[in-house]
Amino acid sequence: MSTAPSQTALNTRSEKTPPGEDRHFVTALARGLEVLACFRSGTRVLSNQELAERCRLPKSTVSRLTMTLVRLGYLTHDEESGKYKIGMATLSLGVGMLAKLDIRQVARPYMQELADFSQAMVSLGVRDRLSMLYIENCRSQAALTLSLDVGARIPIVTSSMGRGYLAIATAAERREIAERLGELDAWSQKDILNGIEKAVVEHQTLGITTSFGDWQKDVNAIAVGFQLSKNQPIMVITCGAPSFTVSKEFLLNDVRPRLLETVEKIRTAMGH
Repeated sequence: MSTAPSQTALNTRSEKTPPGEDRHFVTALARGLEVLACFRSGTRVLSNQELAERCRLPKSTVSRLTMTLVRLGYLTHDEESGKYKIGMATLSLGVGMLAKLDIRQVARPYMQELADFSQAMVSLGVRDRLSMLYIENCRSQAALTLSLDVGARIPIVTSSMGRGYLAIATAAERREIAERLGELDAWSQKDILNGIEKAVVEHQTLGITTSFGDWQKDVNAIAVGFQLSKNQPIMVITCGAPSFTVSKEFLLNDVRPRLLETVEKIRTAMGH
């Protein structure tokens, strides 16, 4: 692997105008959306203080935002606890979005076929800010598979799905992601760049990306990122399972060619 990841994986600087300097950028709207994004899978209720800490905003600002979102139906407020949870208006947006993703219906039988062969979980995901969002899952009949469901989010740097995305994203987009992750102090800059470099190199040499204990020490997974057209978002299909049920050798030698074939079947079925 290259000893200079920033040159291989991040060889282009982003020239995007910072949001705060763009006269078309609506800061209040962006902040409201960031508040909604805090309610991730597994997080059902949050207080204004918790939201303020996650969004890095003053509590007074968050209070005004949550009050507005409650009035519009995007959040609901529990008087007893003083906390907030997702409202029906937000849920309807998500349901509407998923219903329009025809690829879910097209991909499902091919994904299920791969899940049955591998005795693992096969998932379809897209990027959501600095995470990967599961939009479809297929499980085998194996007694033990991963417990992630549609709507779950996983890290973009350490997971095979995230690396599948990074591998085919533009260099400018990879740089932007690396910079934003660095600001969060979730990983060291070296770990971030190494994760991106690993994704790019594996995609070039194997056609897939891997995560063997990198995201969770007891999980093995491989993934393929693809884009049906330039006007559509990058999507990723991943196949993973607990490491004590599926070895990395099995994933690389037996599952990898079938995963690549699954993506080609989906491309063909979608008319690409």
